[in-house]
Amino acid sequence: MSELYDTAPPAAVASQRIADHVREQILSGVLKPGARIRQDELAEELSASRLPVREALRILQSAGLVTLQSNKGAWVTRLDQKDCERSYQIRERLEPLLLRESMPGITTEDLAQLDELQERIEAAADVEEFLVLDRALHWATYRHNDARELATIIGRLWDTTQHYRRAFSHLARESRTWIINAEHRLLIQALRDRDGDEAERILELHIRRTRVELRVHPEVFDTVVAP
Repeated sequence: MSELYDTAPPAAVASQRIADHVREQILSGVLKPGARIRQDELAEELSASRLPVREALRILQSAGLVTLQSNKGAWVTRLDQKDCERSYQIRERLEPLLLRESMPGITTEDLAQLDELQERIEAAADVEEFLVLDRALHWATYRHNDARELATIIGRLWDTTQHYRRAFSHLARESRTWIINAEHRLLIQALRDRDGDEAERILELHIRRTRVELRVHPEVFDTVVAP
């Protein structure tokens, strides 16, 4: 991101910084699905003019995080259960491919980092820490991919389902912790063994299990919505 800031014109830099700020508020849960984003208030908060704020919201719209309605305003994008399930179905198919693209570049040092991340996941004190570490672990397995468009699609799906993953983790973390940890350990071992087929199979099942469990917890899609 710093390279973008170094080479982009000032207006684009300002818009991207605002977009990054709002994105962080959305992903952290400060701004919930359905929350109204008022351009004037955002411009005042960040000491910015309305032009870069409008452009920042367009950036976030293209990333699926914000919904813009002409002459009405901007809201944090809200998914229903069907939308979320479809996102997970796409992830089931695409993430194993991204993992396969990355596997040839995974080093001994990468594997050591994955082990460390998994140890920290197992010791995580709360859901927020788990979400950060879980994301770090999975994206560490993808870091050597040479498929930027594929990674962009998957990153968007991670971002737009973050609220629902958080709510579900709060709901079911205690009963799911051992399963998540076991699947992570199996995935790391498959990567260590250079067994691409097994790594893809474990990852696909890992994502599918969350999708299936979300299906039986429709209350998740009501608890995360802004009042």
